Amino acid sequence: MALINRSSGSSTRAMRATAQQREGYTHDITVGNHQITADEPADQGGHDMGPSPQELLSAALASCTAVTMEMYAKRKGWSVEGLEVEARYSPAERGCPTRFELVMRMPPHLSEEQVERLQVIAAKCPVHRTLEGEVAFDERVELS
Repeated sequence: MALINRSSGSSTRAMRATAQQREGYTHDITVGNHQITADEPADQGGHDMGPSPQELLSAALASCTAVTMEMYAKRKGWSVEGLEVEARYSPAERGCPTRFELVMRMPPHLSEEQVERLQVIAAKCPVHRTLEGEVAFDERVELS
């Protein structure tokens, strides 16, 4: 069971994700009212029945960045139809930092000023802020 705390403004909402083993490295993940499957690729001993946990991390960053930019654009009355965010994740190797590469593909009709503002807003998405900030873990084992 993983508890994730996210601060949005002045209120704090705890989010919960539960991963339960199905077989091998395949896990059924429950998040709110949603279920997804995570697995390792076949070359890592899994069945490739879903994205790996590290791929889910990239997906979280890409989707959060896109949604954050879209929400901002909507408040400003800007059309960002066709916006696409790609996140590439290179896990840390010994002595090197973890690297994320974000590619934001924006519609060509946006002005330079709008593009610059959206790029600033992208870095304020909650997942981006979590990844670049200090993270603390409270862990415990429960026998069931």
